[in-house]
Amino acid sequence: PADAVTASGPGLDPEISPAYAALQEASVAKARGAAVAQVAALVTKYEKGRDLGFMGEARVNVLQLNIALDKDYPYHGK
Repeated sequence: PADAVTASGPGLDPEISPAYAALQEASVAKARGAAVAQVAALVTKYEKGRDLGFMGEARVNVLQLNIALDKDYPYHGK
């Protein structure tokens, strides 16, 4: 996905495409000790459609997703 290349340097984008989120599901699941399907379900939960059904692109709210991940699957580092 295009936003995989154009994302901000520090990775502080408030929203990313569902395709970009899907690329990261396996590594997030591994880091958090969760199943990929569990992470994918949360990605889907925090996915927003196009505004008014036709403007813009679908996106995933990164802040909401990270809060949910922290609640359900806390990251404990290496």
